[in-house]
Amino acid sequence: MGNVMTSAVSAADVIIPVHQQQISKTQLHGTLKPDGEPPPECPMHKSASKKAQSTFSNECPINNMASEDINPLNMMPPANQQPAPDQPFPLPTERQVSSIPKATENAEFWVYPSQQMFWNAMLRKGWRWKNDDITQKDMDNIIKIHNANNELAWQEVLKWEALHAKECCTPKLRSFGGKAKHYSPRARIRYWMGYELPFDRHDWIIDRCGKDVRYIIDYYDGGAVSEKYTFTILDVRPAMDSIENIWDRMRVAWLRWRYSSELTSKSITKDKEKQ
Repeated sequence: MGNVMTSAVSAADVIIPVHQQQISKTQLHGTLKPDGEPPPECPMHKSASKKAQSTFSNECPINNMASEDINPLNMMPPANQQPAPDQPFPLPTERQVSSIPKATENAEFWVYPSQQMFWNAMLRKGWRWKNDDITQKDMDNIIKIHNANNELAWQEVLKWEALHAKECCTPKLRSFGGKAKHYSPRARIRYWMGYELPFDRHDWIIDRCGKDVRYIIDYYDGGAVSEKYTFTILDVRPAMDSIENIWDRMRVAWLRWRYSSELTSKSITKDKEKQ
């Protein structure tokens, strides 16, 4: 089931605004390690209604689609909730609201794809179901892993954005796209040093109260899936495409070095006292 689980990160982030009461809110999402290239597929959304002040939307990236067929906010084709012709079992179409605010004027939040959307996205990428290859329970786990990873990524973004809390205390996600084959310079350098390459990469555009800031997220295999449906090690940081982003990364690198050194010194002192 490895190839299918890997799809969980980049295959199905889909968005449609929906009324808050129509969706159960769970903040899980995630991914699993793939044997090959993860299928970067996710459907997109078209606004359904504007009745409520708070609505929701969500999506995920792909490449190689006709420009007229994809949503520029997530680089995804239209959402598909219809069962596939040869689908072996029915799948739920319910979607869960994320905690990630969308950069709109209507207090929207991104909404994760349903199991049916995810299945259809994998089919578009070329995956085909075989007997005993995947079960209904597997699909439920894949969606939870996918959602858990996205929630963790957003929390990491917020840590960086805290450096600019005085400037903007309400950052939002404007758009994102998958770049699994486009390794970042940092990932390549790590690889030359003997570390593994990330199995996926997303670029997120954050709206910092009117200023667009690009973040790079590299996804590394973190071993077995935890009880919270997480297994991915995330490397989240601002892209080095502006002086401000470079300065943020320098500040954080210095802070990490400073406080890790202090913790190491305290640990050594305690060990000596015990002796």
